[in-house]
Amino acid sequence: MSTAPIAYAGFWRRLGAALVDTLLILLITQPLVVASYGWDYYDFDHEVFIAGPMDFLVCWLAPAVATVLFWQRLRATPGKLWLRCQVVDARTGQALSTRQACIRYLGYFLSTLALGLGFLWIAWDARKQGWHDKLAGSVVIRP
Repeated sequence: MSTAPIAYAGFWRRLGAALVDTLLILLITQPLVVASYGWDYYDFDHEVFIAGPMDFLVCWLAPAVATVLFWQRLRATPGKLWLRCQVVDARTGQALSTRQACIRYLGYFLSTLALGLGFLWIAWDARKQGWHDKLAGSVVIRP
């Protein structure tokens, strides 16, 4: 058994991974939504949060399911894989359970709603955990 200290992934590495993931999601989802709703989808003058069923499926549900599956199967999203990070259970170091992964994903919304403070928390937390990590009992490490 290794006694080496755990290397937690810091704020900037995780921000980079999130930007890569966001770009990939946009490159996949936006052409599908435009194909379904046309360029009027980008008319931000309307007050509709979700344009319709295809918008919900492609922009909300599919990314959530894909992210949870990536965390469970590969312990990382593509951005985290590229930057050599893993999302693991904070106690065991194993892959997240479905419950943990879902809580972590929903925790992203909480971390965002407080003006992003839940994500900024990563910068000064000893284990580099954001609020979503604390809620789910997860950590992001550099293996």
